[in-house]
Amino acid sequence: MAAKKLRRAQLSQEMCERLSRYQITTCQDFLCLSLLELMKVTGQSYYEVQKLLCKVSRACAPKMQTAYEMKLRKSVNPSSAFLSTTLHSLDRVLHGGVPCGSLTEITSPPGCGKTQFCIMLSVLATLPVSMGGLDGAVIYIDTESAFSAERLIEIAANRFPTYYDSDEKLLCMTRSIHLYRELTCCSVLKRIMSLEEEIILKKVKLVIIDSVASVVRKEFDTKLQGNLAERSNFLNRGASVLKYLAEEFSIPVILTNQITTALSSGPGLRADLVSPDDDLSLSEGSSVSGKRDSGYVTAALGNTWSHSVNTRLILQYHDLPTRQSQHHLIFGNP
Repeated sequence: MAAKKLRRAQLSQEMCERLSRYQITTCQDFLCLSLLELMKVTGQSYYEVQKLLCKVSRACAPKMQTAYEMKLRKSVNPSSAFLSTTLHSLDRVLHGGVPCGSLTEITSPPGCGKTQFCIMLSVLATLPVSMGGLDGAVIYIDTESAFSAERLIEIAANRFPTYYDSDEKLLCMTRSIHLYRELTCCSVLKRIMSLEEEIILKKVKLVIIDSVASVVRKEFDTKLQGNLAERSNFLNRGASVLKYLAEEFSIPVILTNQITTALSSGPGLRADLVSPDDDLSLSEGSSVSGKRDSGYVTAALGNTWSHSVNTRLILQYHDLPTRQSQHHLIFGNP
């Protein structure tokens, strides 16, 4: 809640513009200042600053609600509680689809189709509610330069040929997908911090970051002193803001991750060293030699990150010759 923009805290437009000149744009920025500092930047008296503090505090404080109210809100309009994947078996396991108001992580070995799945969800989010969509725009943050506009149009035309029966409709759909290529942790975090206004202005109903692990693993070598703490700080700050956005606007947030193979007899293998041709049966408790072992395939970025996501989907090769994907659903802490 502290990440809420001051524009949404019912401050006057003039006051928001004055504060922005001092790089004070969020409730957190405002509340971190002392009374004397606030008097200086606002030009207000001690009494007026106290009133501003109360107004901003109330705006960003979590609203109390009962379990009954939470349940009622979802039961009134069940379609707004989930984004259907249109994959009936997966929707059944997810109790309706990708949940709105929370973070969903998709992780797998390379080549399993994480990006393709995200592109498909982008198409689905733009569909009318009557077709199971969210009738809104999509913000797609691409950290691997893997997004393909051609593939987006191809998926839309093939999956919904009746609805997308003209080039004009397809082009209209592409205008609702707002793509940002952010290749560093700093730019990704800066983009996340600016999402609130974009969600409001562009009527965004889905946010995708593909992938979180890509930029983190490039910039942070956890073997170096201090890097682990910096990495954790980046992940915690990003997850905190994304959770706030998901809950505040009741939209699904999709994050893709990589995998790592942990072995009891040695250190984990880096996910980018695992290729689609590797035997990933370690997740079933078998070693490469075929003997039973305590090795397993798990999501990257560590235990702390795993508690930041609400739902985790792990895709892996169930049968290498046919390259079928097996879905595991793991519920983490909200």
